[in-house]
Amino acid sequence: MKFAIVQPHYSFDRKDGKTCFADLLAHLDRCDASMDVIVLPEYSDIPYDEKDGDAFDAVAKANNAVLLQKVKETAIRCHAVVFCNCFDYLPTGKRNTTFAFDETGTCVGKYYKTHPAPSEVRTKAEGGHELDVAYSYSYEKPYILELHGIRYGFLTCYDFYFYENFAKIARENVDVIIGCSLQRTDTHAASEIIGRFLSYNTNAYLVRSSVSLSADSPICGTSMAVAPDGQMLLNMENEVGIGTVEIDPHKKYYKPAGYLGKEKAHFAYIEEGRRPWLYRPGGSMMIAPDRSLAYPRLCAHRGFNTVAPENSMPAFGAAVALGAEEIEFDLWATRDGKLVSIHDCSLDRVSTGTGRVYDYTYEELLNFDFGVKHGEKFKGLPILTFEEILKKFACTVIMNIHVKIWDTEQENKHYEEIASLLHQYDCEGHVYVMTTSNKCLEEFHRVAPDICRCKGYNNLDYVDDAIRLGCEKVQLFKPYFDKAMIDKAHAAGVRCNMFWSDDPEEARGFLAMGIDTILTNDYLAIADATRDLTGGTK
Repeated sequence: MKFAIVQPHYSFDRKDGKTCFADLLAHLDRCDASMDVIVLPEYSDIPYDEKDGDAFDAVAKANNAVLLQKVKETAIRCHAVVFCNCFDYLPTGKRNTTFAFDETGTCVGKYYKTHPAPSEVRTKAEGGHELDVAYSYSYEKPYILELHGIRYGFLTCYDFYFYENFAKIARENVDVIIGCSLQRTDTHAASEIIGRFLSYNTNAYLVRSSVSLSADSPICGTSMAVAPDGQMLLNMENEVGIGTVEIDPHKKYYKPAGYLGKEKAHFAYIEEGRRPWLYRPGGSMMIAPDRSLAYPRLCAHRGFNTVAPENSMPAFGAAVALGAEEIEFDLWATRDGKLVSIHDCSLDRVSTGTGRVYDYTYEELLNFDFGVKHGEKFKGLPILTFEEILKKFACTVIMNIHVKIWDTEQENKHYEEIASLLHQYDCEGHVYVMTTSNKCLEEFHRVAPDICRCKGYNNLDYVDDAIRLGCEKVQLFKPYFDKAMIDKAHAAGVRCNMFWSDDPEEARGFLAMGIDTILTNDYLAIADATRDLTGGTK
């Protein structure tokens, strides 16, 4: 594929504004049908430095429609995909946006800059451009656009400095990263380092368009194309015009993962030794993933449900706050396919509703109270969705997820959705899924082989089933187990859960037998009684 990078002249003098914009449009006129992808720099609707806030807005507004029309015409004329960065004007304000137009001139994607620069966040009174940046304060997975079999990722200017975000992009298996940029204070050498580092760490091609300040400027410019191995395929330095490069977007770079290691992408090699509780997602609330956390442990069954309603935020929060390293919850699907947490399929025991959870839509379930039956002080609690639990507790606790829809004959098993949500919240290593169904365990492993599975009791051969299926855990069910079953599981490298114990002496006895994790409804009492035996938080 032939990628074309437009690098126009940029001026710090207001009087050059019209000329700069006209020259940018002329570059588009020079694009031709040999080009498959065309990339323009950041702020293409205002290609000069305008410090006055009101004038900045007026110029950008006047140029915006003209630019986008020219881009559409170019995409059609050249039968090319065109990436153009300019403002998107929304009811909430203007956003720094990279538009993607396909060869029909249709806008097929919009990337809103992940890290708005301080100048974009500040108000006009503070000397800034007062953009709409509210979206950037909530969680979003990396924006990926798949077009003609190519997965495009995006970075815009200030985004290039957040190296911790590179790992998130790498996990999306992108082929090409489109970089619409200015970076007016970086030297050519610095821009090269950042570009090479990005491609090498994401195993993706970088196609970056910037602007030229002048023929002899040591900063800015350096519109470039970089290969996944870090090789600089094109560097325009201060050249004004169009640079072209042939790229095979699907060609990746693999290297030995350490001395005598198998060939892997660099980021995959890094993942093998990553210590995410130190930095990603980040913060003191992080705990080690399941594979690294010490045994034996306790798991708060349905949360600390003796003091708060089961499968509720108060129950989970109380358990986590008291030091529980695991919580357990149950998943059902509503009539309209929403994954929610409730133990029984029946609503009657835990809510003001009646009937079965899967006979209601999620909105209908919100009409019922899921707290008041535990006590008046919990009146008003709604049913929890799976995603709400992940949003609050991802990577702060190990989650034992009993997928009840897998235990039944319900047709939609939600394999992909469950896996997608776990990947989205970056907590694959902090969860395991449990079911009694061998078939569902096999199918889910096919969909998400990186997520731990736990085999539940449905016959006396369930330890053998866990071993045969390659499950990492088995959830023993009293009284249908003995010491020999525990030893057999351990000999095969399978960890043993025990469902359940609320009796301190019984719990200590289970730990003495070699149980790895005890599920309990009365977390604090069992934690106090077994603190000298468990390997978790003291």
